[in-house]
Amino acid sequence: MRGSNPNQKEHAVAEAKNGDRVQVHYTGRLDDESEFDSSADREPLEFTIGEGSLIPGFEEAVSGMSPGDRVDARIEAADAYGDRREELVFRVDRAELPSDLELEVGQELHVQTGDGHELTVTVAALDDLHVTLDGNHPLAGEALNFEIELVEIL
Repeated sequence: MRGSNPNQKEHAVAEAKNGDRVQVHYTGRLDDESEFDSSADREPLEFTIGEGSLIPGFEEAVSGMSPGDRVDARIEAADAYGDRREELVFRVDRAELPSDLELEVGQELHVQTGDGHELTVTVAALDDLHVTLDGNHPLAGEALNFEIELVEIL
């Protein structure tokens, strides 16, 4: 029979916290179960919690996990890519775009705003005279469901 030694400290299990660099595997699905992204068959995703390089809800889901832990996290649109904003959908005359630019629906373009910022837009629709561009993230307005496994705290 083993006795407990009052001088022996229990080993604390490391929990991911703000400022930690971590590696995770994940699969992301929409409410209709369609998969939009996964790290399966790839290297784990590596990031620093609290740095803001990922959507806030994802970082919050990883915070408090220990290596080997798995969690299912639902991230509402507000904590993911935000709500869809119709003011980010706009129509431009084809004449305003370079004449050699071949466009197709779903294509991503980088445009410069009036204040000098670069914005990624998606070609939402086009006809002979106009192009409709959408500046919303493709997942804006969507709740995201993630299966996350914390691989390592670096």
